[in-house]
Amino acid sequence: MKREPMKKLETQSQALPELLDRAGQSSDFTTIPLTITGRQVRISYYKTLIDEKLLQSNVILALQNRSLHSELRRLEDISDWIPISDIEITDRVEDIQSKLLKGYAIAQLDQHDRNCILVHVGTMEGLRKENNTENEFSVVGPKVGFVEDLDTNIRLLRAQINIPNLIVKEITLGSSSKTRVAIIHIDGATNEQIVQTAEQRLKQIDIDVIFDTSLLDQFFSDNSSTPFPLFLTTERRDRVVYALLSGQVAIISDGSPYFVTGPSTLFDFFISPEDYYLPWILGSFFRMIRIFGVIFSLFATSMYIAITTFHYEVIPRDLLEPLISSRRNVPFPPLVEVLFLEITIEFLREAGARLPTKIGQTLGIVGGIVIGQATVQAGLTSHILVIIVAFSALASFATPIYKMSNAIRFLRFPMIVMTAIWGAIGMFIAIAFLLVHLTRLTSLGTPYTVPIYPLRVQGFMDSLIRPSFQLINKRMPFLRPRSLIRFIPEPVGRKKNDFDDE
Repeated sequence: MKREPMKKLETQSQALPELLDRAGQSSDFTTIPLTITGRQVRISYYKTLIDEKLLQSNVILALQNRSLHSELRRLEDISDWIPISDIEITDRVEDIQSKLLKGYAIAQLDQHDRNCILVHVGTMEGLRKENNTENEFSVVGPKVGFVEDLDTNIRLLRAQINIPNLIVKEITLGSSSKTRVAIIHIDGATNEQIVQTAEQRLKQIDIDVIFDTSLLDQFFSDNSSTPFPLFLTTERRDRVVYALLSGQVAIISDGSPYFVTGPSTLFDFFISPEDYYLPWILGSFFRMIRIFGVIFSLFATSMYIAITTFHYEVIPRDLLEPLISSRRNVPFPPLVEVLFLEITIEFLREAGARLPTKIGQTLGIVGGIVIGQATVQAGLTSHILVIIVAFSALASFATPIYKMSNAIRFLRFPMIVMTAIWGAIGMFIAIAFLLVHLTRLTSLGTPYTVPIYPLRVQGFMDSLIRPSFQLINKRMPFLRPRSLIRFIPEPVGRKKNDFDDE
């Protein structure tokens, strides 16, 4: 098999005009032309990385005031006129690119001159002291989240992805709100067709006010008549960075701390960033536990109805007597019994989510214990069903993404009804409808159930399990990335010990 050439994404520009042209593809890159004593001065910078007040007062205004008394003859005069200590004159494109992405402004006296001045006008204002993630918590790894300011969020991304290939395109949506919406991707990694599809769908949105990025998710999704989220919504910076590096596109609106990334697959919603901060064996184990928990949460109560109503012959003899004694005083059929407990759990969830944090936690714990004990003693439900519903509710919380957790909670109810009507046959019919519905879903034109359908063997590498970093150095082929290689891993082998003999 012929080895694919290793194409490195972070290639350095060979000339300064190429670097400026690439940076100019982003909406937050700005070039200001100034005329100083008859000479043309161009100042270029990323507006999301600099302090514009500092630029105006200490650079532009200083140049204009000094030009009233002096004549601009050479590039060094600009550095003498600017009252900032961190100034550097260089012609190295590597240094220019690095400093440009660190909050420096470029000043050129001649557009074709290779030498330019780098002036540090960066700022970190606008960042919260505590902008931790609130809904996507992890024990291991960074806890940096996004805020409600678009420029700040772009600055957070550029601090992590420090290459000019990070392209930001801004559009304005909302007839009344005029909200800024950013479409972000990595040039050289993301397929251009995906970017064009996302941009085209966003421009077709006609609404008066954009309150949150989640609204955009519903408007430009491939199918709005599905309970499954077709795009991953996250407030974690590391998750957005990983999606961009994988060849996906990220979208965010001003006033929202949530990014929408896509194309997404079904397995993306069961992946936690914490999987990659743990050894791959532990990460794979916890990921499979998470997937098993979702399956158990979806089918546990349905199986209880099917067994106790239609298929009681499959109950082991040792379990049959405790089950009979548990249901002896229950006056309701299993369907009513299950719906009563499931709806009660949903009441507790909604009440706990809407109340303040401390009160909500107390309500969830005390309410669950008191109501569960009271319903059993009153003979409204059986002991075994209370245990099954409790485990099912607990397993549903294992889903890292809140929107997918809501979809699983909803799907339990049609599954319960189908099972109550036809037993195990009804469950298999519901599963068949669910599988057909999933296989027909797409996210920005990409199949939702890939790599299972269509079958992509290489896609299993980072789906059910989290393999070693030696094996996940390539982007997923079904995203059709322009560059397949993410990084070049170290060859697998015995690492040399410092105490080994030469």
